[in-house]
Amino acid sequence: MSILVGSGTRLIVQGITGKEGQFHASQCQEYGTNLVGGVTPGKGGQTTLGVPVFDTVHQAVVATKANVSMIFVPPAFAADAIMEAAEAGIELIVCITEGIPVNDMVSAIQVVRSSGARLIGPNCPGIITPGEAKIGIMPGFIHKPGRVGVISKSGTLTYEAVNQLTELGIGQSTCIGIGGDPIIGSAYIDLLSLFEADPGTDAVVMIGEIGGSLETDAAQWIRDNMTKPVIGFVAGRTAPPGRRMGHAGAIVSGGEETAQAKAKIMKQCGLYVAETPAGIGEQVAQALSEKRKKFSGPAELSMVY
Repeated sequence: MSILVGSGTRLIVQGITGKEGQFHASQCQEYGTNLVGGVTPGKGGQTTLGVPVFDTVHQAVVATKANVSMIFVPPAFAADAIMEAAEAGIELIVCITEGIPVNDMVSAIQVVRSSGARLIGPNCPGIITPGEAKIGIMPGFIHKPGRVGVISKSGTLTYEAVNQLTELGIGQSTCIGIGGDPIIGSAYIDLLSLFEADPGTDAVVMIGEIGGSLETDAAQWIRDNMTKPVIGFVAGRTAPPGRRMGHAGAIVSGGEETAQAKAKIMKQCGLYVAETPAGIGEQVAQALSEKRKKFSGPAELSMVY
């Protein structure tokens, strides 16, 4: 089992004829994702990577029954691409583009929510269900099918955590990079609730960073709602207050937005907390071991992770 993407995914790529869009569409296709088409205004009727190109998302959905879109559109037009996908009936929109103006995203988020679609990103690496579907720019080869979910603001730290898990023989159910911009489509809580309901996920890794309250809000939600162990890590312990670090959303403006404060709240809410990125895999292994002991080895926990 997994969440959001899998063998039933039918993917289109908005911006498929551009250099980045075509390259990453081909990588997703080679991984095994069912790529059914692409969209580039003015280039409808062409083919690329063996799939048709359409002028609009609506045309693509009608012709291919696509249910997921991956967006590689320049920042000035990316919000329009998100809204077009939502209005065309796409169920899951994965926006890789970074640098989208905040005002543009305010409008796009409203359209996404009113349409009932779900948005991952923007400024994110995407989402992958190992062995089934890859929607994004992450290296597929480091992933291993299994039963641990991963949610992260940071693409690089997602890869680091996944690689540690795979080297420990711990596979992943679904891995999601939610993006580091101030306005994103899906926060931790939105995805934690899906992992909690997923019978194929036994634990979740949640990787955060300085700035904002998403991590602390999630920790409190986990305390009150999660029955599965959650392993947390917060990046940015050495970041000076008031300076943006990497992501547009990674800026400390209050006392509870530092890495130390967020990690403390996570611990108070019952999460396993890794002190450094190198300790994430070890914390997951510990959490799974303690869960096995607690439940004395039911069938689903006797599987290889």
